[in-house]
Amino acid sequence: MPNAIVLGSGLVGAVMAADLAADADFRVTIADARPDALERAQRWAGGRLRTVVADLSDPAAVARLAGEHDVVLGALASRLGFRTLRAVIEAGRPYCDISFMPEDALDLDGAAKARGVPAVVDCGVAPGMSNLLAAFEAGRLDECERIDILVGGLPRERRWPFEYKAGFSPHDVIEEYTRPARFVERGEVVVREALSEPELIDFEGVGTLEAFNTDGLRSLARTMTVPNMKERTLRYPGHIELMRVLRATGLFGHDPIDAGGVKVRPIDVISALMFPMWSYGPGEADLTVMRITVEGVRGGRRERRTWDLLDHLDPATGWTSMARTTAFPCTAVARMLASGRITTPGVLPPELLAGDEPLVRELLGEQEKRGVRYAHRVEAA
Repeated sequence: MPNAIVLGSGLVGAVMAADLAADADFRVTIADARPDALERAQRWAGGRLRTVVADLSDPAAVARLAGEHDVVLGALASRLGFRTLRAVIEAGRPYCDISFMPEDALDLDGAAKARGVPAVVDCGVAPGMSNLLAAFEAGRLDECERIDILVGGLPRERRWPFEYKAGFSPHDVIEEYTRPARFVERGEVVVREALSEPELIDFEGVGTLEAFNTDGLRSLARTMTVPNMKERTLRYPGHIELMRVLRATGLFGHDPIDAGGVKVRPIDVISALMFPMWSYGPGEADLTVMRITVEGVRGGRRERRTWDLLDHLDPATGWTSMARTTAFPCTAVARMLASGRITTPGVLPPELLAGDEPLVRELLGEQEKRGVRYAHRVEAA
């Protein structure tokens, strides 16, 4: 019986642990520094978890915990992602991670290969399923010319002033609004300002949303040779302009400023004021919308191949859509790591798994069993 540990008991980590604990083939531990977060995870899992209070900002603590388990799942904030990945690799344990780390995880590929460790990174919904399905469809074309990814997690009910709530770490949301966005245009990597080039797009079942540039393309820019690739985030119209105003004011800054004789970081002030308004209340409904469009040539004809996701909060469990759609790909891959289905050593972004069609179908099927359904269509471009 595999021993699994989930590092981080936030909204996504708690769902990961509960999903694995429902499997009689696993013994599951969850670690976090916050006892209240661990209590929530234990409640969601029906008491089937072992909980550990631990400082996961300490790589030595991470390595120790990882070494005590057969497979490790990472659900920590982006600022901890890279050091956690390195610690798990050094512990020699298979790893599956969802953190939106600002560093390039592929920089640790050599270390993972040297230790014989398969480490699947960015294994959520986006990045994650977005990478996997984009690469899967690109591989079905004779020539792939364009990949376009649109994704957003939103409250089902729009409320002033933000018309937004965070389905994962609010600090990581702010990262999306400040980190420069990397795209591929005509075969070259280009950089655009985050929140730039807004575009209104209609989605059935949701309405009109606003797409803007974010740095979600990530490893695809290195691992795939497609001349045009872009990832954009979706919000309700109006949210982007408000975030641009806050950013321009300097409220997302990390350098301390003098405020009435007191040194404060603007990001800490705006976080204390804004994040409580970005938190979902119990049972408050959210949705996840994603569209992955791949265009190219197959058999001499131009094709457009599309995957669509529209998912809502699960009323039976109370788990948010963003938590479910992010957690379930990671737990499915963790099961594959534990069973030996995935053994290739190295840092593995999801697109590197896309050449295995049965694996892709299995990942989609495991999510469909849990109510997360991706719709596929192919049409002339």
